[in-house]
Amino acid sequence: MKVQRVMFALMGMMFLFAGKLSAQQVKTDYDRNADFSQYKTYSWEHIKTQDPLYEDRIKNSVNAALAAKGWTQVDSGGDVSIVAMEITRNQQTLNTFYDGIGGGWGWRRFGGGGFGEATTTTETYKVGTLVVDLFDTKTKKLLWRGTSSDTLSNNSDKNIKNLDKGVEKLFKQFPPGSSKK
Repeated sequence: MKVQRVMFALMGMMFLFAGKLSAQQVKTDYDRNADFSQYKTYSWEHIKTQDPLYEDRIKNSVNAALAAKGWTQVDSGGDVSIVAMEITRNQQTLNTFYDGIGGGWGWRRFGGGGFGEATTTTETYKVGTLVVDLFDTKTKKLLWRGTSSDTLSNNSDKNIKNLDKGVEKLFKQFPPGSSKK
């Protein structure tokens, strides 16, 4: 009976941490009528973040991704204007742990005891989302939007590494249509 309790406790812990280890969620969308081959330069319009230290981190990460795609940053008047926003929110998850199977055999018959007692706890954790928008500078029309979300850590270095990884994933298939050749 003690082995069963230990097994269920371990399984419960596995489910608890499985939610924390979920991969980054990255989504992109773009104007299907836009000709991205005409855009070669970009300028930063605005970065909005709750933590001022992240302004340069976001800018550096996006700059590196766009430079790898052959785009050039200019101080103002680029073909494309970039707006980036960082959003942090609390998210909750419910975790239920079962302390045993109960006595007897069978499922609620012939003395079967069911699942025993269950304990449910609520866990709150922070999720960070980065939204990057690319606008045609002349028309002010949105060309491309990318979002990357991930669980935030108390470790700043880990968060910076996740930011860089998320931006890299955002721009992996950029510009749209470039991988269809």
